[in-house]
Amino acid sequence: METPIIAWQPSEQTRRNAQVTAFSNWLQQTHGLAFDDYEALWQWSVADLDTFWGAVWDYFAVPSRTPRGKALASAQMPGAEWFPGVELNYVEQVFRHATDTHPAIISRNESGEDRALSWAELQRQVAALAATLRGMGIAKGDRVVAYLPNLPETVVALLAVASIGAVWSACAPDMGQLAVLDRFRQIEPKAIIAVDGYRYGGKTHDRSELLQAIVAELPSIRHVVLLPNLGHEANLAAFPDAISWQQATAGEVPLQLEHVPFDHPLWVVYSSGTTGMPKPIVHSQGGVLIEHLKFGAFHLDLAPGDRFHWYSSTGWIMWNIQVGGLLLGNTLCLFDGNPGTPDLGALWRFASDARVTFFGAGAAFYLSCLKAGVVPKELADLGQLRGIGSTGSPLPPEGYQWLLDNVGPVWINSLSGGTDFASCFVAGTPTLPVYLGEIQCRCLGASVAAFDDAGQPLLDEVGELVCTAPMPSMPFCFWNDKDNARYRDSYFDVYPGIWRHGDWVRITPRGGAVIYGRSDATINRHGIRMGTSELYRAVEDLPEVLDSMVVDLEYLGRESYMPLFVVLRPGIDLTPELTGLIRDRIKVALSARHVPNDIFQVDAIPRTLSGKKMELPIKKLLLGHPLEKVANPDTMANPESLPWFEAFARRHAARGATAA
Repeated sequence: METPIIAWQPSEQTRRNAQVTAFSNWLQQTHGLAFDDYEALWQWSVADLDTFWGAVWDYFAVPSRTPRGKALASAQMPGAEWFPGVELNYVEQVFRHATDTHPAIISRNESGEDRALSWAELQRQVAALAATLRGMGIAKGDRVVAYLPNLPETVVALLAVASIGAVWSACAPDMGQLAVLDRFRQIEPKAIIAVDGYRYGGKTHDRSELLQAIVAELPSIRHVVLLPNLGHEANLAAFPDAISWQQATAGEVPLQLEHVPFDHPLWVVYSSGTTGMPKPIVHSQGGVLIEHLKFGAFHLDLAPGDRFHWYSSTGWIMWNIQVGGLLLGNTLCLFDGNPGTPDLGALWRFASDARVTFFGAGAAFYLSCLKAGVVPKELADLGQLRGIGSTGSPLPPEGYQWLLDNVGPVWINSLSGGTDFASCFVAGTPTLPVYLGEIQCRCLGASVAAFDDAGQPLLDEVGELVCTAPMPSMPFCFWNDKDNARYRDSYFDVYPGIWRHGDWVRITPRGGAVIYGRSDATINRHGIRMGTSELYRAVEDLPEVLDSMVVDLEYLGRESYMPLFVVLRPGIDLTPELTGLIRDRIKVALSARHVPNDIFQVDAIPRTLSGKKMELPIKKLLLGHPLEKVANPDTMANPESLPWFEAFARRHAARGATAA
């Protein structure tokens, strides 16, 4: 394929001052290792995982109660054993950076209200909340869940839970009751920390009644900490054993840390597949800590004192990654609300006022700004900005060009990873050039390749994104997953012993990568992954709907398109009223992000002989693959359903060609 245009070149000073350069120099001084370029450093990092990850540990002088021995004791996947015998706490690495020279957190909501939290106040609140949780009987290994937006209090809550060795899990308050219960029921939490509501897009959303319903459906919950977020006092009487956030964080107590094994659970996050309940993914304290140190420093180029913003919901793994900036002594710059309220300049003005040095958001945000004609450099002073991050969906070449023309000649760091391992496989590094439409490199310690169907590596051809060796932040397990059966089925079913991520990728001759969207049928809307099974549960609960199927079509260079196909009861037609009812049901049960672009009535949903919905074959068909290549009628329960979808694929392709 043709070599793309160079969009940005690092200056010699940028290369010299980069965190990855400092690490390379340290490797030469301490280990006698010298590398000619980034590609050579990457090759070593994946060829000698034990030495590489041990070096990362030593370079950052990770605090632990016990000294480290071998970094990687067993490299099998799944089941890799990292840093055996080490005892640590994620929060200890955070507060070793406590200082009075810059705040720990700066925040703004869409109404323009600003707050700042010093390191001392952050530590005081974390210590107080941790003591409150201990007083409730919350101990190491217990689960504490959160129903909170992107507030400083949410960061406080995570750190307090982690400090006592309890296990954190969060849902954003725009998620509906069904989606929240499907997640939290699986882990049986003992306490919940929640808001009474949130504001988004200029509207107030009271969640008091919904929160009561959630707590009522979770009998394991014994305690509620209620954070009033809508301007009135917390209604504590509505919940058993409830206290207000103010009560929970009052007082001065010393911060007490519970040191735990490296692989002790830090949090449970959720990534949904096409069948069954959301996957409750368990990441370890040590694995997240060391991965986020590596990723933040060497791939986002963050250092103590940097001001780090990534626009995110608490339901997206990028929120967890942003909190990881505290591990490096960053000031977190949080924005809560709609980035388009009052207009699409809101985040850029916040970046200016907060003096953000690294700004991140989903690719969809940048493309929205492009379409709206926003020129950030005319709206705000972005002189402090060194880097722009993009993820959630592929950033097309015109997105790169818009950033260069309208933000400035800054380092564009497009990246791709996942909730599954709380980090990225491919990302940027400030010592390499940026090519339009191309992610700069494979991450250090991430043995990433593109595989064909036979499991052979491809160069400059599109294939399945795989990781052939373990990383510390890969899931420790799925919660209550007997014999790791679901874990294996999720990532190791196609290439045994090799992680298949579910993305189409092309590794370029330059060592970069281009992501072409999901290779499976999972919905990926604005960076938030949601299983199709969750949407079906919401839709098919309607008495009018007998069956349904949704496909999320991602394209490089234009917006994704997600149609929903429904089979209705005899005598019922898809009227505008029913269409509205289906959309509302999805919005309430899941979120507004997961409402389909269009809804179509069909006679039947294609199914296999075993009764499985043929989501991936239909997705491939709608993406332009010929029918005979994606579906075998002999293995179907209802092959007569295919002609309608084949005709729809032709009509959709014609519309796409016209739009392009």
